[in-house]
Amino acid sequence: MRKRNLPKPTEAELAILNVLWQQGSATVRQVHEALKDERQTVYTTILKLMQIMHEKGLVIRDERTRTHVYQARLSAQQTQRQLVGDLLERAFGGSALRMVMQTLSAKKASPEELALKQANIGC
Repeated sequence: MRKRNLPKPTEAELAILNVLWQQGSATVRQVHEALKDERQTVYTTILKLMQIMHEKGLVIRDERTRTHVYQARLSAQQTQRQLVGDLLERAFGGSALRMVMQTLSAKKASPEELALKQANIGC
């Protein structure tokens, strides 16, 4: 499956992907343990979501052992870029400037974020 054709993850799928990005790879049980306090879901719900994510191509699954191990197909950065690109086109007519201006009017950047950005661009 080509990366461009991957569907956009839902909120629940993003929570699972965040665990996989942090851990690199994980079993359903490990993902459930990581999410059980944050999201009140049972093991079987996580299992079903991860099976659906595998069918959609969002994760890859190592089936060599009885306990399947999952990994995110795309990196966090690739997924974020895909989501931002979709939002940019759908909501802002492709205008990055309009999107940034709207973002900054909705929530101001913290002094820490601004300092980090300045350090990264060498200002």
